[in-house]
Amino acid sequence: MNLDLGTFSLRTPRPTDAASLARHANNRNVSRNLRDAFPFPYRVEDAHLFIAKFTSPEHKGLVLCIDVGGEAVGAVGAHPLDDVYRRSAEIGYWLGEPFWGRGLASLAVRTLSEQAFLRLPDVVRLQASVFGWNPASARVLEKAGYQREGVLRQSVFKDGVLADAFMYARLR
Repeated sequence: MNLDLGTFSLRTPRPTDAASLARHANNRNVSRNLRDAFPFPYRVEDAHLFIAKFTSPEHKGLVLCIDVGGEAVGAVGAHPLDDVYRRSAEIGYWLGEPFWGRGLASLAVRTLSEQAFLRLPDVVRLQASVFGWNPASARVLEKAGYQREGVLRQSVFKDGVLADAFMYARLR
């Protein structure tokens, strides 16, 4: 899949993206806003694992690289939930710091969300949580059509800090 969005594209990850993904992901300002499953430091080996996991036939979601000028500088994805949440998917996204503040993340999340609703027909709800110290990420979601549903008080423990998270959702 390759979606041209003008100044950048969203496309399927490729094994050749590993070095670029690692270069942009290996940044403490990026990793501090993501779950601990996103490693820091982020190595080329981590990028290869990411690519293999999300391009395998077993993965039922949708994960795309954010490509600027032929270089993978971030990623956005929708991951179906299970059990009683099986009609929902969680979205996640990250972008290399040199590309912050340009509107790329908002357009990437909006486009990914539209594609998720098209390609994951059972999903009626997309949701994401944002750490309380990251208002820029909350703005990304709001610009992409997500609504803030609530505060998950003291629900995040990251880097020795207990913090709130904000729950956002977009319905089909």
